[in-house]
Amino acid sequence: MRIRAVLPAVTAAAALAVTLLPAASAHAAPHQGGLHLGYIQYDSPGRDTRTNSSLNAEWVNIHNNSSSAIQLKGYKLKDNTGYTYTFGSYRIGAGKTVKVRTGKGTNGAGVVYWGRGSYVWNNTGDKARLIKPNGVLRDSCSWTGREGGAKNCH
Repeated sequence: MRIRAVLPAVTAAAALAVTLLPAASAHAAPHQGGLHLGYIQYDSPGRDTRTNSSLNAEWVNIHNNSSSAIQLKGYKLKDNTGYTYTFGSYRIGAGKTVKVRTGKGTNGAGVVYWGRGSYVWNNTGDKARLIKPNGVLRDSCSWTGREGGAKNCH
């Protein structure tokens, strides 16, 4: 008798879980509105000299295609190795893009600097992840190195 009473509850719970799965995964789906990874220059043009100008020629664009500004404080940009850039207080306007450069510099409108002394993105293949402050993956973009040094993630 108990098994029969539990079976409808289990079936209902399973149906609810299946119904909720597409909505939950939609949060990590790329380019559905709001924040997403754009163009990525993963291979600094020319020789990799580790100079600050060479490091800053490696960058990731994050685009806000929503109709309102988004506060990026606590958002993370992460690679396969685990190198992580965490945004401080930075507000990205509606329809605007912020470029995250690998090297050092002064943050300003449309650009922030990771402040690293070595490269982040692997030229032979890597994956950029944009992670919300609550730890949920917002977007990701990967490459194999055959793209010629840059990847358009739109």
